[in-house]
Formats: sequence, structure tokens, C-alpha cells
Amino acid sequence: MFKHYLITRFNLKNKNWDVTKNNETLLTREWMTHRIGLFSNFCLPSVASQTNTDFQWLLFFDTTTDADFKTEIEALLKPYPHFKAFYINGMDAFHSSIKSYIAEDSKDSPYIITSRIDNDDCIRKDYIATIQQQFKSQDFMAIDILKGYSLQVSPDIMLGKKEHIFNPFISLIEKNDTPKTVWFSDHNMWKKESRRVEIANQRLWMSIIHEKNKVNEFDGYDNVSWDAIKTDFIVSDDINAKVSKHIIPHKEWRYLSFKNKLYVNYVLMSKKLKKAVGLYKIK
Repeated sequence: MFKHYLITRFNLKNKNWDVTKNNETLLTREWMTHRIGLFSNFCLPSVASQTNTDFQWLLFFDTTTDADFKTEIEALLKPYPHFKAFYINGMDAFHSSIKSYIAEDSKDSPYIITSRIDNDDCIRKDYIATIQQQFKSQDFMAIDILKGYSLQVSPDIMLGKKEHIFNPFISLIEKNDTPKTVWFSDHNMWKKESRRVEIANQRLWMSIIHEKNKVNEFDGYDNVSWDAIKTDFIVSDDINAKVSKHIIPHKEWRYLSFKNKLYVNYVLMSKKLKKAVGLYKIK
């Protein structure tokens, strides 16, 4: 009835994205080594551990990726035949490459689902299953998962709840008739879309905050036990041990937690209100 594709961009050259939040140059060998480390410790194990494996993961790398990195990537993906690497000429070729592959691969499926995940983030082990449960033969419907967690891994380790509307974990159900795919627009542009449903009863994603993020800062809140969620968000054994040992107790960042909770809920309510009163242009 449908085919489901999880889609990730990795090191695609982008003229509008050339430095980290610390003004460090992106897409250097140092950046790529760090990013593959995040990918192999957080993103890959979380996707590989999905309870529902009826999906494909399409990962897009730049054609300029060095040969040793290509070898490492291929080795990481080799155990998973439904994980596929593509090498393309930068962000300008990204969306057309997605559409080209899906058009051929899904030609016998009346519907497609496309989901997105950044290469340094995590999804809960039943993320794919939950998205597919939303399928009701919709011609066009975005699935916005409001709740997740924020895990800062450096310089200190902190874990908290997070709400984020129009976020980078959005999915799109479409009739397979020249589909747009979830990547036809940036994630925050979904605020303009009226054909959208929210999942707000589960925390299905975990945003990883580190020193080389482009934008994100840690804004988690409340006292969340790593032991309580680590069986749902699968990371590498090394990271599991590191977080378990070094996570900062909530009592030591209680004031930051309080500020973050006010901020996160203010932003969420503000965006919901703007959406409700029509301040975002409806497509």
C-alpha cells in the first residue's frame, strides 16, 4: 500500500551553511570525523534498532567525500541492506536525487511516506512503527511529533524534556502521484501547511546537542532519568556507559531547567497561537 523512506543529508555542500555555531568551518576532515562519530554512536544505532524494519533509509553524501570516509560509511551501513548511501553534487542535487530514486523504487506503491532525521540525532525504537500507524490513505498529510528529549553531550552531559513544533523529525504521507517528499521544504516551513496532524502523547525523538551544532542550544528541562529511557533510545554501548556515569544530576542545573521550561513552552504556545489565528499563511 505504501513505501516508507527515512531520509538524511550528511555532508552536502551548501553555499548558505559554512560555519558552526562557534564559527568553525564546516565540512572539513575534522568536522567529518566528528560527525561520523556522532552518527555511529547516536543516529545509526537508534535507526538500526527500530521495531518496524519495513522502511528504507536514504543517506546522501557529497561526491567530494574522501575515499577513506566512504570506506568507513560503507562499513557502517553494510549490515543493513535497507540503508542506502548516495553520493551527489551538493544540496542543489539533493531534492531531485530523492525524487528520482523514489519515483523508480515506489512505482508500484499507491502511497509513500517520507520522514527526516538529522545525522546527529536519535529516534525512539518505535518511531517508524508510530509513523506508519498514522497512515489512512491520506493524499497529503504531514505528521508533526511535538515531544522528545534534548541530550547535551559536551562539554557537560545533561538530559531534559523538549517540545518543538514544526521540528526536524517531521514526516509526510502522500499519494504517489508526483510526490513532493518531506524534504521539498525546510522543516519550519510546515507552519504554513494546513494538512498536518500532531502526535503529542509520546516522546519519539532525541536531539543531540554538541559543540559543532549549527544552531541548536541545550534547552531541555525537568528531571529525566537516563536509565528510564535508554532502553527506548538505543545508542552505542560506549555512549550509554558515558552518559550513565557522567550525567549531571538535575538538582545541579535546576535553575537552568526552570528557565528552559518557561522558554520552550512559551515558544510552543506562541507558535500554536499564531497558527490558530492564521498568522502563518496557509498553503
